[in-house]
Amino acid sequence: MTDQTHPEVAALLARSHRLGADPRSTNYAGGNASAKGTATDPVTGEPVELMWVKGSGGDLATLTESGLAVLRLDRLRALTGVYPGEEREDEMVAAFDYCAHGKGGAAPSIDTAMHGLVGAAHVDHLHPDSGIALACAADGERLTAECFGDRVAWVPWRRPGFQLGLDIAAIRAANPRTIGVVLGGHGITAWGDTSEECEANSLEIIRAAERFIEDRAAARGFGGPGDAFGPVAAELRPLPEAERHARAAALLPLVRGLASTDRPQVGHYTDSPVVLDFLSRAGHPRLAALGTSCPDHFLRTKVRPLVLDVAPDAPLAEAAARLRELHAAYRADYRAYYERHAAADSPAMRGADPAIVLVPGVGMFSFGRDKQTARVAGEFYVNAINVMRGAETVSRYSPIPESEKFRIEYWALEEAKLARMPAPRPLATRVAFVTGGGSGIGRAIALRLAAEGACVVVADRDGGAAERVAAEIGSADAAVPVTADVTDEEQIAAALRTAVLAYGGVDLVVNNAGLSLSRSLLETSAADWDLQHRVMARGSFLVAREAARVLVEQGMGGDIVYISSKNSVFAGPNNVAYGAAKADQAHQVRLLAAELGAHGIRVNGVNPDGVVRGSGIFAGGWGAQRAAVYGVPEEKLGEYYAQRTLLKREVLPEHVANAVFALTSGELSHTTGLHIPVDAGVAAAFLR
Repeated sequence: MTDQTHPEVAALLARSHRLGADPRSTNYAGGNASAKGTATDPVTGEPVELMWVKGSGGDLATLTESGLAVLRLDRLRALTGVYPGEEREDEMVAAFDYCAHGKGGAAPSIDTAMHGLVGAAHVDHLHPDSGIALACAADGERLTAECFGDRVAWVPWRRPGFQLGLDIAAIRAANPRTIGVVLGGHGITAWGDTSEECEANSLEIIRAAERFIEDRAAARGFGGPGDAFGPVAAELRPLPEAERHARAAALLPLVRGLASTDRPQVGHYTDSPVVLDFLSRAGHPRLAALGTSCPDHFLRTKVRPLVLDVAPDAPLAEAAARLRELHAAYRADYRAYYERHAAADSPAMRGADPAIVLVPGVGMFSFGRDKQTARVAGEFYVNAINVMRGAETVSRYSPIPESEKFRIEYWALEEAKLARMPAPRPLATRVAFVTGGGSGIGRAIALRLAAEGACVVVADRDGGAAERVAAEIGSADAAVPVTADVTDEEQIAAALRTAVLAYGGVDLVVNNAGLSLSRSLLETSAADWDLQHRVMARGSFLVAREAARVLVEQGMGGDIVYISSKNSVFAGPNNVAYGAAKADQAHQVRLLAAELGAHGIRVNGVNPDGVVRGSGIFAGGWGAQRAAVYGVPEEKLGEYYAQRTLLKREVLPEHVANAVFALTSGELSHTTGLHIPVDAGVAAAFLR
């Protein structure tokens, strides 16, 4: 907000933030809020009535002034005189642009008419679980009257739009005592003369619905939150946590690959008590098949989930085979759903893969174009579970008809909203696993891959360093740290499991962890030799092997990149153990490229020259040792290396990161088994 923020706007934003931050009130990016007030027209200098309303695609909890659409109320209300009727109501959305006041502002949402036509200064439209439970109950109209009396009215299901705004405005005008409405199959709308009154009315509706459901649960003798779903089925009880997570990590790569049949997806795993309880109940298959109801829910979760129907402790091979069968059936069913309802002017089918996969005893896998989208899809399905439980407690869950879901999912206005989204970054949907990511070259690689859209797992023996780099990248939606010593098989396996549980799998692996000791042949001990080969030669092998298990199971191809060295082909002095270990890594690239190509997995390498600035290896003593070998001050070592190159340029961590990005961004899709020199031109290290 600025110093010139209108008082009504300030109140609107504060109210939006409070409501949006409480998951009982609404879900992420769900609902909208508005305020009306008088401002000065900059052209005439006269007062003008305006409405500020959350724009399309915004989120109440994080709403800013720039996320508001600002419209003149006289023009918006005048649209009622030219409204062509329900059959052509979508045309009214374009008319909102002619009601705009001033420059900029967010695109008006489909709910703009609801806010503008209702005769109240402040309006909230929200998607609380308790309100949607009444809205989706088979006898929702009767229950609304029983719960609220005449303070809240019932509006039968109608797709959001201009006509819904007219209907609600008419109810408000005819019933001055009403504080809001329950929208059948959808949510609630409340209003007030002040921001405080509007918020209080919204919360009154939400809390009254919560109490109404809780009282009915107690009256029916329900002892637990999921009793409305039927009795617990012993064979569906959740596995113990360790077994649950191990099974999720084993299944997720396969499920992610299946869910990415039409386009790559990032995954999210949820085993919250709400999900596990739902999946342990005998009634969950029936309810899951009915699908979600609130448009904000099924636009993110699809009309229904895929539900695995084998026992939680069934052999993994049996579960995997059944998942493949169910996925094929899901795709066929979704195509049939599309063909049942598509008209000549419907948008093309966007994809037939599930967004939600439910695994009894284990939890829920959700998928999306990025981690946030995948996580939010899961959160919305939790909302849907809460809605089902509430509706089944007071009545029977009865979502809107499938035909209406299709009208929302393949609405031309929804298609236009998707078209406004920015183009994805080059590495969007890709999950990167970077060893030695806590400093130097590894840190630079992690930062670059994240900047290009990848989710990054920062692996380092120094857990604190990994945490700092992950925090530098952003939230857990963008990066997670893992503590892993690449010489330890169990730690590597655990680190890859963490990556799978965080993002659904792995696509891009960077073998970067390394160290070096600069000693002559006679001074190099067996321990020196073994240490460097354990970390680089053996460590790279262990990481590549464990990652390949995930990559092959996903069936989505992938990249493995080795950060080798020009020393893998250049014979420098006092460097036998390091050079030999790097040569081992270099040949692993060739061997694995040959072996994994059949799976669409590309294996390439990068050969840097000495990276002095920002390097953990050089800072750990290697720089001083190499400077002594070449007879230059340590602080001049980078300049020394630069002067011996053809380009006379120093190599920095960022230059190595650039090469990794070039190899993995898709432009070199037909390249494998290659080593890219990043050495500013060292003729003796030219590849032959």
